[in-house]
Amino acid sequence: MNSGRSFPRQPPWLLFAALALLSSAAAAAAAPRPLVLVAPYSGIISPASREYLVDAMETAERRGAAALVIELDTPGGLDASMREIVRRELSSTVPVVVYVHPAGARAASAGVFITMAADVAAMTPGTNIGAAHPVEIAPESGALLKTAEKKGKPDVLEEKITNDAMAYLRAIAAKRGRNARWARFVVAQSTSVTAGEALNLGVIDLVADDLSALLKAVDGRRFSGRSKPLDLNNRQIVFLEMSPRQRALAALSDPNVAAILMTLGVTGLMIELYSPGLIFPGIVGAACLIMGFYSFEVFSAGHAGGLLVLLGLFLFLLELKIPSYGLLTAGGISSIAAGGLLLLRTAPGGPRPVPAGFVMALLLLAGIAGAALLFARRALARRSVAGTEGLIGAAGETVTALSPEGRVIAQGEAWSARSLDGDIPAGEPVEVVSVEGLTLGVRRRPSSKR
Repeated sequence: MNSGRSFPRQPPWLLFAALALLSSAAAAAAAPRPLVLVAPYSGIISPASREYLVDAMETAERRGAAALVIELDTPGGLDASMREIVRRELSSTVPVVVYVHPAGARAASAGVFITMAADVAAMTPGTNIGAAHPVEIAPESGALLKTAEKKGKPDVLEEKITNDAMAYLRAIAAKRGRNARWARFVVAQSTSVTAGEALNLGVIDLVADDLSALLKAVDGRRFSGRSKPLDLNNRQIVFLEMSPRQRALAALSDPNVAAILMTLGVTGLMIELYSPGLIFPGIVGAACLIMGFYSFEVFSAGHAGGLLVLLGLFLFLLELKIPSYGLLTAGGISSIAAGGLLLLRTAPGGPRPVPAGFVMALLLLAGIAGAALLFARRALARRSVAGTEGLIGAAGETVTALSPEGRVIAQGEAWSARSLDGDIPAGEPVEVVSVEGLTLGVRRRPSSKR
């Protein structure tokens, strides 16, 4: 039935335009947001911080991040750790932004190299950068630093180290298009400048009040060697925190803690050498010495962890030869656990699952140690059944009358005996109460008393 109503006929091109508009809107809604990873670090540049920052750069590459921002506040640190971080910055496929933050922070010594090696070097107002002259940890003091100012003839080794650091920083500055001339003065004369001065000198690229201002300022920036500009529109920010393991290793790598570990290590070994058999000082000394070498970066994490595991196995072998009542076993388990802390790396932002095999091995060793201690305790509590102590409480029989002395049979042997219970006729059952030399003190057995 015709209702008499008609609808206007739409042209086909209008329908196709509407479909295309809807498709583009859906695609835009489904498009992933640019990911910006932020790795905040405050502390000394050490093996732990090297692992954390290098892992952050690897995580940024693995997750396809648009950029990685390192919020840095450091007084400096170890040269080898710094160089590894710089090498990873220069080879990163993800743009790295080093941001000296918050106000009051600094990028001193090794922090200068890390900041100038970034694709974008930025600072917060109220921060400073500089004082990059290399210093040496004096072994006689453990944590004091020798300065470059010396009387008389200059130290040739120190001059070589200074020239090497100067050339290294100039090469970094030239690669990133920054002030290479200032790089020479900051190493040779330990100069330091504020954020505004660093911007005017061409040491950094920009000054930003906070992270949002920083990301807004670098959005659309082009980088040398990268085909596309940085696109941070509608960005997603994810913070990468240090894992508990990395925080523990960072505390362990503090120069003051490292000096204490070295002191404890040497002291413990000396005590063990002067008083062999104490065991505990030797275990603590060996473990502290290995961890101290790791803190000073003499050993890598892999080498130090491997040595701690070998130390633990060695302590287990000693337990078989030296009665320590479980002390060597406990030391072995602790040493292997500390070695596992160094060997089992964790990702920034959260720990990786610990391999089940390692956990099972520790539980097995703990079970063995617990069983050994239990058996040792039972063995110590058990009454002796050999020698004169084994005669106490033993049953016997009088061979001759005891009035009060005579002879008895106990444990199949004849003994001289003295009655402690009056006269005892021959053939009476007795019980050994005491042993004095080769003479037994006996009394009637309770069941035979009249």
